[in-house]
Amino acid sequence: MRIRVEPPVWELFPELRIGVVVARGIDNTAAVEAAADRAREDLERAVAAAVALPIEDIPNHPAIAPWRAAYRAFGAKPNDHRPSLEGLLRAARRGSLASINPLVDLYNAVSLAWLLPCGGEDLAAVAGDLVLTRAAGDEPFVPLGGGADLPPKPGEVVYRDDLGVVCRCLNWREAERTKLTAATRDAVLVLEALPPEGTARLESALGDLAARIAQLLGGSTTVAVLGRDHPEAPLGG
Repeated sequence: MRIRVEPPVWELFPELRIGVVVARGIDNTAAVEAAADRAREDLERAVAAAVALPIEDIPNHPAIAPWRAAYRAFGAKPNDHRPSLEGLLRAARRGSLASINPLVDLYNAVSLAWLLPCGGEDLAAVAGDLVLTRAAGDEPFVPLGGGADLPPKPGEVVYRDDLGVVCRCLNWREAERTKLTAATRDAVLVLEALPPEGTARLESALGDLAARIAQLLGGSTTVAVLGRDHPEAPLGG
């Protein structure tokens, strides 16, 4: 099992960097009270810092504008399909960012702290390799929360596995099938970075996320950074 980025994505975004944390043997149950409390506290601190940003300035923020441009590059409208970091900042600003489970709370806190998009999948639910590619347009996708099949547009940048799409529009919306839950033991987390600002923060953010997971949820973590010259890494298992 591997994570890889296919050539059509590098042709579109040659300077894209993908930070990968593989966490195995974690305890993500809320029953680990101290870990759950700490994860919520980390998230609350990150939200408090984000609230200082006026909501009308979010689309033009240096950490957001490159993602909106990236979405337009593959035909998505960023006002209809908001980059995940923009959505997270808006939710924090509105006071509507809820605690989900310790691992999701941790990666949301890291995303806000370092202003980088972050997402994750339960490795037990991933079939085959996890691939960042451009969609054919007929891949199945049921969004987080369930509902109807909403396949991607042709050419859309997506993460997919052997069973379908697991995240649409690069980092816009996760799939129900591979979501992180309290029962998750093995997970892959991805942090995405575009120049000019994001790539400078990526390795620090990656180390921060791996350290928080190891400290609060146990298990083991490995990290990697994918780029055009190093387009894949093992996920183990």
